[in-house]
Amino acid sequence: MYKVELKHKKEASLLRGHRWVFSGAIYRSDEGAKEGDLVEVFSSKGDKLGIGHFGGGSIMVRMLAFGDAPIDQGFWDNRISDAWQLRSLMGLGPDQTTTCFRLINAEGDGLPGLIVDVYGSACVIQSHSFGMQNSIDSIAEALQKLDGLEFETIYHRPAHKGSPAFIKGEKTEDEVLENNMNLNVNWVDGQKTGFFLDQRDNRKLLGEISSGKSVLNTFCYTGGFSVAALLGGAEKVVSVDSSALAIDLTDQNVGLNGDFSSKHEAVVSDTFDYLKNADQFDIVILDPPAFAKHKRSRHNAIQGYRRLNAAAMAKMK
Repeated sequence: MYKVELKHKKEASLLRGHRWVFSGAIYRSDEGAKEGDLVEVFSSKGDKLGIGHFGGGSIMVRMLAFGDAPIDQGFWDNRISDAWQLRSLMGLGPDQTTTCFRLINAEGDGLPGLIVDVYGSACVIQSHSFGMQNSIDSIAEALQKLDGLEFETIYHRPAHKGSPAFIKGEKTEDEVLENNMNLNVNWVDGQKTGFFLDQRDNRKLLGEISSGKSVLNTFCYTGGFSVAALLGGAEKVVSVDSSALAIDLTDQNVGLNGDFSSKHEAVVSDTFDYLKNADQFDIVILDPPAFAKHKRSRHNAIQGYRRLNAAAMAKMK
């Protein structure tokens, strides 16, 4: 295994459990190490600190384990099982009110560069590093050993080179539950892994405060916020997105939860254009895409967010 040696006193963050080794902390590394290779990391005194995936750019090593723990199939089995046990304790999983959730949250579960989202009997793997991409077989094997989760479909979406592919099954979409909301998720054609799971608590909060209210859901994508508001008793919900496909998906998800034809309107429109002539609303949801993909676009993005928020506030009762 290739070796990486840190500069003097650069091991402090790793001793605290931080999982990134930045390029500026490295004194030397063995020649031949390629992005994605497993490397052993040592302090300047020769103490072995752990094992991680070698990477390019400013983050040179993403630590998988500290100390002498080997990176074998048992490592993947245990780490992924621990993550599932935590989600199970939170009331997520089969036969629960929420059957779609993030099973592996990268560094949060000690697996930097790896995202695994569960949608009922399917799971979607995102590898955000070559190391995780190279480990996909071990990851898939560990997922299929979980007690209480049984996957008919496993789909891999690499973030680097390579094309998305089915590891098991071939189902592209399914209906799932989020806080008893019925939602259809397509993990092949949808954004990210198919659904924005990180907004679960916000959708629940919206449902709790929407009774008798009018709600405008901009950048609605597949309409999760719209469904939450309607089930929460909103009198009127308008869903807006520039994508006709997103609006079709929103109408589909609304329909899965009841007949809200008298309360829900779906509009294909640019949000800025819609807000110019919009009615007044009690609640406005703004969840726009990133306006800046690079630092050089930061100024224009800030101006865009300012205009967007001002336009939305002007339409609030």
